[in-house]
Amino acid sequence: MSIKNIINKQRQFYNKGKTNSYEFRIRALNRLEYGIHKYEKQFYKALRQDLNKSPYESYMTEIAMVLNEIRYVKKHLKSWMKPKSVKTPLAQFPAKSFIISEPYGVVLIMSPWNYPLLLTLEPLIGAIGAGNCCILKPSEYSQNTSKVIENMIEDIFPESFVTVVTGGQKESQELLNQK
Repeated sequence: MSIKNIINKQRQFYNKGKTNSYEFRIRALNRLEYGIHKYEKQFYKALRQDLNKSPYESYMTEIAMVLNEIRYVKKHLKSWMKPKSVKTPLAQFPAKSFIISEPYGVVLIMSPWNYPLLLTLEPLIGAIGAGNCCILKPSEYSQNTSKVIENMIEDIFPESFVTVVTGGQKESQELLNQK
């Protein structure tokens, strides 16, 4: 499927408003946590092939950090979603003022090669927590880890919510040219 079609599909999904609810976001974070546990051994193997990381190093520098971030976001998500009261300008008296955080819609996450799992999934956690649809573009220099990430994402999320685009400079440039 072309990149433009993927983005259009994600915009349509986002415009349905499903990602706005707390329940949807928590379920998505739970699915991501499940996926990481399910694919953990494959991540160890891929990180060994790409960066010669031992299972211990892979867990400490990538997997554990991602799992901790998921737990942290799940713990604080409800309070982050609440409107925050702010001072009302005198000219607007007797109104009340508050800030409501809203998602952007569709976001692109491009990650480097050196921490391919951590630097792909940590931003994804924040994007999901904020209620966005995501396109992930892992580095072409960590192909094995990128493939496992792609398999995991395809397994746990619909393409209209989160998808992975692999490839090199051509695909990266095409993604960057999109709105």
